[in-house]
Amino acid sequence: MPKDIEVLSSVKDESLITIRREQIIKGAVKLFKEKGFHKATTREIAKAAGFSIGTLYEYIRTKEDVLYLVCDRIYNEVTIKLAPYQQQEGNLDTLRQAITDYYYLIHRMHAEFTIMYQETKSLPKNTRAYILDKESEMVKMFAEILRSCVKCGELALDERYVQVAANQIVVQGQAWAFRNWAYKHDYKIDGYIEAQTELFLHGLKGFA
Repeated sequence: MPKDIEVLSSVKDESLITIRREQIIKGAVKLFKEKGFHKATTREIAKAAGFSIGTLYEYIRTKEDVLYLVCDRIYNEVTIKLAPYQQQEGNLDTLRQAITDYYYLIHRMHAEFTIMYQETKSLPKNTRAYILDKESEMVKMFAEILRSCVKCGELALDERYVQVAANQIVVQGQAWAFRNWAYKHDYKIDGYIEAQTELFLHGLKGFA
């Protein structure tokens, strides 16, 4: 599990920090989507969040801190959604439901996922490595579900291909965010989930 990176704050009230950073994230996501990370300024982020630049700097130190918080929030939300599937014996029904939950989360947070995909390269090296490690943790969650499906006999998949298959689930889900322009005329989210899940499972059946 990647060790969390601390974003420094001069405020001691943890509940207030949580509230204010949610406001910052919400405002920043909209701003980054409209202008891009590099063109957005901290003053504009503060305005989008609904408070002064001085108040903003009580909760973050740099614009990169804001991008980190956006990326970290994605991982936390994915962990909440997928954690229950790590605590049960998986089968194909479990896999289908995990994929559905993950893809619906991407649908709900499409702007955040797009920003993460496009702007992670803008983070400092250590923070970028942390975010990529967390991306790997998402893949591991699906890899464990796939292994459970193999263990219970509902899926034939050689261990050599588990990581590739898990990555495919994660990437095809994220494609709904950053390639939505290519899908939106033909699919709503329900149809996209069904198509991707069936194509994925059809390709795995008997593949060992």
